Amino acid sequence: MAKAKTVYVCAECGSSAPRWLGRCPACNAWNSLSEEREASSQSTRLSARARADGKGEASLRLSEVAPDAARRILTGIGELDRVLGGGLVAGGVVLVGGDPGIGKSSLLLQALAGVAARGERTLYITGEESRAQVALRAERMRAPGVDDVRVLATTELEDVERSVTAESPSVLVVDSIQTMRCTELESVAGSVGQLREVTARLVDLAKARGMAVFLIGHVTKEGSIAGPKLLEHLVDTVLAFEGDATLSYRIVRTTKNRFGPSHEIGVFEMVREGLREVVDPSRLFLSERAAHASGSLVFPSAQGQRPLLLEVQALVAPAAYGSARRVATGLDGSRLAILLAVLDRKAHVQVLDQDVFVSVVGGARVDEPAVDLALALAITSSLRDRPVSHDLVVFGEVGLTGEVRGVPRAGLRLAEARKLGFTRAILPQSCLERLEPGEREGFALAGVRSVHEALVAAFRG
Repeated sequence: MAKAKTVYVCAECGSSAPRWLGRCPACNAWNSLSEEREASSQSTRLSARARADGKGEASLRLSEVAPDAARRILTGIGELDRVLGGGLVAGGVVLVGGDPGIGKSSLLLQALAGVAARGERTLYITGEESRAQVALRAERMRAPGVDDVRVLATTELEDVERSVTAESPSVLVVDSIQTMRCTELESVAGSVGQLREVTARLVDLAKARGMAVFLIGHVTKEGSIAGPKLLEHLVDTVLAFEGDATLSYRIVRTTKNRFGPSHEIGVFEMVREGLREVVDPSRLFLSERAAHASGSLVFPSAQGQRPLLLEVQALVAPAAYGSARRVATGLDGSRLAILLAVLDRKAHVQVLDQDVFVSVVGGARVDEPAVDLALALAITSSLRDRPVSHDLVVFGEVGLTGEVRGVPRAGLRLAEARKLGFTRAILPQSCLERLEPGEREGFALAGVRSVHEALVAAFRG
């Protein structure tokens, strides 16, 4: 009998090497190669020979293919259904990642309860808890339909496959994918080979049976989903669960979605019974904003299809000793360093020798460059101890030469600000020129082409 071949697989990128190396040759990650037994290629060769006679499925013109109107399964949680693009798709696989204790298991148990309340069969696979622990959480939630959710505690993939065959659920949750292992492989659960095999077989099972699947995944200390990047390519949708575990607000963000818009967000609040959806998150994030406080500005974000008003805060203080500190929470730290240099060289705001601390209130995170102008004005407001108008919103991208560039969906941002009573806005001149007459109503708009013009518009008088 042929001896099984040993390869070394990178835990970061999934590439393989014939021997152990200190650094992965593909992604340059250090100490990421682990020993794996290479799967036999006999079945692959047999499959290839079986198709060599050309009797496989014939190709079709795109005009001959009937569009697949995939059935949507509603979870009853409006924020989650909207983030998924209108509900779960039958046969779709969703990977959910987030920090420990942030509420992934609670949210998906609530989602299963909502599906079960509509008469669908559901199955919850737990590899990290016992059935009794899941039952205690379900009792605390008291969600309609939670008593009809079936639960199986196992870490064996074969047990999951047998249970799915016997139960025929419409929606399956696997908590978590890192605890599942295939007994055909000798490696431990959570290794690169196990993650790849288990995920691929669950995806095949979902497609074959028309079953929607949630996979809960652990995250690394950098915040990315643990395991090879291949996992995110195998699934249809990737959701990132964000938020500080010490705060009550949680944000679910879509980073990939084959059945709907990506970069969509949903906002939840953690309460004793579980996660409660927030219907008007803008009002929630601004509910405790101090009046006439320097260093505070409102930024209308438009990530995905939903506008969201967020408070951006900055604190500038003299550097006590050594080099000045830069701390950013919910914002890109490298972007902050660039903005400080632009303020110093192009707007003559001397801030490079100061400690600068910036954050987005409520545990939200902003990745879009449209926050640049609001952040620059908040830093200047704190440095000069001069508050801006309480009814002002600001957005725009700042370039390296100090120019203010246009950003998408300006009308959508202003509409959300108008709904909450804001009457003034500083925005890029190019955005102002593209606004429709109806989008300008109720606002005193100041279009600016540079950071200097924005400073004059914000602090004049």
